[in-house]
Amino acid sequence: MIDVLLGLQWGDEGKGKIVDYLAAGYDIIARFQGGPNAGHTLYVQGNKVVLHTIPSGVFHPHCLNLIGNGVVIDPVTLHREIEAIQPLQPDVLDRLFLSHRAHLIIPTHRALDAASEAAKGKEKIGSTLKGIGPAYMDKTGRNGLRVGDILSPNFLEKYNALKAKHLDLLSHYESPVSWEEFEAPFFDAVEKLRQLKIINAEYWIDEQLKSGKKILAEGAQGSMLDIDFGTYPFVTSSNTIAGGVCSGLGVAPSAVGEVYGISKAYCTRVGGGPFPTELEDETGDALRKAGAEFGATTGRPRRCGWIDLVALRYAVMLSGVTRLILTKADVMDNFDPVKLATAYRIDGQITREFPYDVCDAAIEPEYHEFPGWSKPIGSCKSYEELPEVFTQYCNFIESYLQTKIAFVSNGTGRDQLLQMP
Repeated sequence: MIDVLLGLQWGDEGKGKIVDYLAAGYDIIARFQGGPNAGHTLYVQGNKVVLHTIPSGVFHPHCLNLIGNGVVIDPVTLHREIEAIQPLQPDVLDRLFLSHRAHLIIPTHRALDAASEAAKGKEKIGSTLKGIGPAYMDKTGRNGLRVGDILSPNFLEKYNALKAKHLDLLSHYESPVSWEEFEAPFFDAVEKLRQLKIINAEYWIDEQLKSGKKILAEGAQGSMLDIDFGTYPFVTSSNTIAGGVCSGLGVAPSAVGEVYGISKAYCTRVGGGPFPTELEDETGDALRKAGAEFGATTGRPRRCGWIDLVALRYAVMLSGVTRLILTKADVMDNFDPVKLATAYRIDGQITREFPYDVCDAAIEPEYHEFPGWSKPIGSCKSYEELPEVFTQYCNFIESYLQTKIAFVSNGTGRDQLLQMP
């Protein structure tokens, strides 16, 4: 079976640490969507490591790691990532596999991303400007370059044809964007890419499943950024929910087993877009400071707010989450009261459904409050040590979501993860 791990909010839920923890029980970790806008932070041998493309199982010597067809790959970013990992994991290349069908980000994709975002003015969606959106547009427009193309004798011809199309598009923007400086590093990285294990990943995974291997599919971004079900148009360009596993790895729905969904004990968001429980006050600033809420990939300060159970229940429903994991619970240690949004008031009506048009709706969250914990939970080593108020808080979340909390993360350390009864 393939188990799935994904974020349930707007990304940055702490997926990297959880995959790193769970990887001990799996043979293969596979990324199924997204691009180098992902930033999965791990702490390894006292070193902070941020993974952008490579699956988070790379620091477990027994794990094979697959970058699936649903991912878009920037060869330069991937090469730099490999170089950063090799001193800690010298055998990383022996355990890393790439799907032939994964699409490539080329230098002019980045230029298109920057030009498009600049042209939006106040309507910017908060793109990371890494070329991911334009790469997915070329994929669906049937113009894209794939990893398998770099093995073709006419790769340069294909590259130049796509670049010419991009340059024509760029000529229609008022503000020119430089891309030439990225081209030489791109081709250097492509040479390195050719040396990696490029495979027919869908057949490879099928063989692994038939031989009894345990696979964990690792998602990037968060469910509320899903291209179909997120806060459109302030979303990413891929399917971030569990359904994306089938198309992003080439597996049947019947192969999917457990679905782990990760949520912070509060909410954050980077960039533009609706955020019903956002706190634009001292409490929001305190959350940002306590949680060190700055993007692992962009460094941008994250918007912060109370946990939104309406949006969370929606995300749990979309992916059929079987096990919930609550992260950064220790960040709430110094807050009293602790609030949870349990309904929205829209045009005078109370609803527990996440609305279709959340961007233009005037949403007033309805909150349930808990008093602060009686002691910090960061020092707790087991469920039995947790303060009673915190366990009541967890029980309330489970009851609302009708989903069991399997783990609570109470710190940044790899060992700071409490198993719940």
